[in-house]
Amino acid sequence: MGVAEPAALAEFRRRFYNCCTLRGDALFELTDAVLCVDGPVGSLVELSLAAEHRRGHGALYDGLSAGRIDTARLRRSLADLPIPRDEQGRITLAVDVSPWLRPDAPTSGGRLFCHC
Repeated sequence: MGVAEPAALAEFRRRFYNCCTLRGDALFELTDAVLCVDGPVGSLVELSLAAEHRRGHGALYDGLSAGRIDTARLRRSLADLPIPRDEQGRITLAVDVSPWLRPDAPTSGGRLFCHC
């Protein structure tokens, strides 16, 4: 990891926190917990036990019910992120090519990746 990546991450975290306009601390820690928990979570109470979520489970529910995120500001913050490139300057994209059957997905339109 180069020197620029931690600085860019810190800047994005600062911008994301500023997008949380109501109950920002609870929403920010909830986001950290969602991103850092190891494996699937079965309930919100389990999520509140993650090390990154330093508040009680009451704050988690309060953040979800009364918290607000300025989506327009978040959209601008995401659009301002630098595009990650490899050593040759190429952009690396992640694509979901899983063979799960999803005929009801609105973008699938009956198209499936695997043979039935």
